[in-house]
Amino acid sequence: MTATLTLTPVRSDVAVRRTGPSLPALVGIEVRKSLSHRSGTALAGAAVLLGPVGIALAALEAEIGWAAGPIGIAGMLTGMVLLSLGVVSTASEWTHRTVQTTFLLVPHRGRVLAAKATAVALLGAAFAAVSAALSLAVIAVVGVDDVNWDGTARALVAVVGAGAAFAVTGAGVGAAVANTPAALTALYLLILGVLPLVRMGKPELGEKLDPAQATLELAQGVHGTQSVLVLVGWVVVSSVAGWVLTHRRAVQ
Repeated sequence: MTATLTLTPVRSDVAVRRTGPSLPALVGIEVRKSLSHRSGTALAGAAVLLGPVGIALAALEAEIGWAAGPIGIAGMLTGMVLLSLGVVSTASEWTHRTVQTTFLLVPHRGRVLAAKATAVALLGAAFAAVSAALSLAVIAVVGVDDVNWDGTARALVAVVGAGAAFAVTGAGVGAAVANTPAALTALYLLILGVLPLVRMGKPELGEKLDPAQATLELAQGVHGTQSVLVLVGWVVVSSVAGWVLTHRRAVQ
């Protein structure tokens, strides 16, 4: 008796199912991770409350007659807090050495960074929107009887967009530096220390570099295009730096 061996050709058109989580799933995971520890919840609370509380305290010294100005200031304060939220989302992975587990589960570093950037952008926009809404409520209560509400919608949109931009900028810098204290120190020293000095010495150059001033001017309808370009520039430069350095850095 002779046995016959039959070979069946392998089909090349069979779809291979992706075993890793999708980008929306990763974004959801990163959102939960950002709010799952005490630092994240503290930053979220500060981002939401700092602006309205600041407006309420300022109203004790002066009357609020125009809504867009205080909303811009509140948005600037919120953005400064959201920088920390972004930094913590990326740099803390390296500081606490959880990056090994993260990249083991999702070995595509680009997808992880994209998920983190999207997550903090959504959180930043949401927290900025809540802060702006509370700021409006404070202005309505403590403002003069005939508050000027002109430009309020523009200011709200500017604050929400700036919140997302600041959060993504923080995430990019955190990914580039890979050390939470160092990234936070460098960012706040640059924005709160160096750039104000640049504005004093060379105002034209300072206006083209300062994201805090750009947020305030955008909310007030001043230098709109330039202010948008300043915020976009910070997002692009920090994100590219974080992307490049994260891909070159060895995971230890």
